Amino acid sequence: MTTITLGGTGIQIEKNGFGCLPIQRISQKEAAYLLRKAVDGGMNYFDTARSYSDSEEKIGYAFQGIRDKVILATKSHAKTGQELKEHLETSLRNLRTDYIDIYQFHNPAFCPKPGGEDGLYDAALEAKAQGKIGHISITNHRLAVAHEAIDSGLYATLQFPYSYLAGPQEQELVDKCQKVGMGFIAMKGMAGGLIRSGLAAAAWMALQPTVVPIWGVQHEWELDQFLSAVRETPAMTEEYQQIIDHDRKELAGDFCRGCGYCMPCPVGIEINQCARMSLMLRRAPEASWLSDQWQAEMKKIENCLHCNQCKSKCPYGLDTPRLLAENYQDYKTYLAR
Repeated sequence: MTTITLGGTGIQIEKNGFGCLPIQRISQKEAAYLLRKAVDGGMNYFDTARSYSDSEEKIGYAFQGIRDKVILATKSHAKTGQELKEHLETSLRNLRTDYIDIYQFHNPAFCPKPGGEDGLYDAALEAKAQGKIGHISITNHRLAVAHEAIDSGLYATLQFPYSYLAGPQEQELVDKCQKVGMGFIAMKGMAGGLIRSGLAAAAWMALQPTVVPIWGVQHEWELDQFLSAVRETPAMTEEYQQIIDHDRKELAGDFCRGCGYCMPCPVGIEINQCARMSLMLRRAPEASWLSDQWQAEMKKIENCLHCNQCKSKCPYGLDTPRLLAENYQDYKTYLAR
């Protein structure tokens, strides 16, 4: 096991965390089994969010009687201080706890600060003074907001997309956090499903000493893969380096990360999947993406209004309507083979 201190919080955690978004898709019994197995295997950092449907409830159920063995992080999309207080009380109830170790503003379009008209940071400070929050943190997909959060000195941790496909801009955030003693939590360590080798990803993350990746887990085989990295830090082998080099070459340039912040679409297009369908066809079992269901989803692209809402919301500055059109054309060509 590799234990690190999370930034300046003083919290000791296993370097590989558990991302709890995917447990929405499985039963409470299945989720509890995976969560308890993760704890037994050495993981102790679990990240969820108020917006992840029943993820919090499943965590609360699974960790009855072992709250002292885990570090819980959750998030709120609240727009006002009052709404944040309501979200926090719901999260505490769902998680069956009286405190949350890391409480995060969930991808806000701005950097909440004390005295702001929104009241968000002041509400978080009040909750911290009451002992309901251990540390105030932030997640984001926007570089400008991330930099402002680091520079502000107001946050214990930053959660940001980071994988071996990251570029110099993301690396700058990691280095900057390390310099100021701020924890860095890596979401999308598998690049939203585009990275296929969990062990290569884990070996690369092991070389980033201050980064805590939260691996999204839905299946036991996924958990087993990451628990192997907990038991023994994976070495960067020639095989893993070749996988990384190949992926970096193949995935160079603009591509949809699947973050979903462009959603919802006015005409119901599943943008966060459809805009990267060409990659998924070639990097995942193709049969699941050629189903009648996905053919119907891709056909919705024909109804695109070109309203550019998705383009304006994209934190990566992608021309999303163009990506949708290109992926749809490629999809039709793929079907016609």
